[in-house]
Amino acid sequence: MMGILVISRHGESEWNLLGKWTGWTDVGLTEKGRADTVRLGALLKDIRFDEAYTSALKRTHQTLDALLEGRGMGSLPTTQAAELNERDYGDLTGKNKWEVKAEIGEEAFNGIRRGWDYPVPGGETLKDVHARVVPYFEREILPKLQAGENILLVAHGNSIRALMKHLDHVPEADMAHVEMPFGQLLVYTFEPTSDLPTNKDVLSVEIEAVNA
Repeated sequence: MMGILVISRHGESEWNLLGKWTGWTDVGLTEKGRADTVRLGALLKDIRFDEAYTSALKRTHQTLDALLEGRGMGSLPTTQAAELNERDYGDLTGKNKWEVKAEIGEEAFNGIRRGWDYPVPGGETLKDVHARVVPYFEREILPKLQAGENILLVAHGNSIRALMKHLDHVPEADMAHVEMPFGQLLVYTFEPTSDLPTNKDVLSVEIEAVNA
């Protein structure tokens, strides 16, 4: 029996709306973020889930609740794991992204936002996030997928990008082009003997762009 992994980024958060680097700050969803996620959850009506995984941050917990509401489910056994948390932005946490861009220039700004191993004072690189996300996935989630379970995983833009590098065989040099937008679901299929997915689909709803 094949297992299915569905990955969702959390909905628009209070700090997404303000254009702030959020990282490990535990902010909640906006009303728009919740409503968008309920619509996204409706795309999951044909998938039966066995278990869910979220980060330790409440915006993923609220997103899971909204996805299940849209799916028509009341609850799901859920594991919360700090290994799936967003990237720690260190000294940049709480600062406005676009003000920082004006201060440091586009090249450094893009390196911080999308680079693989671009340093942030006091924070993590995407490479650091990969080093905690992928081992957790292989240890805790992959065996369940190989056993034929269907898993719903709700995480963050960068923790998902790190996992996509692994699942999609993305070279380090290409990671700047890997995005996980709002309003999108990644659907990976795993066979019992496979460590990596054998198929990938993308489901999405149209939402108004935010300061992601």
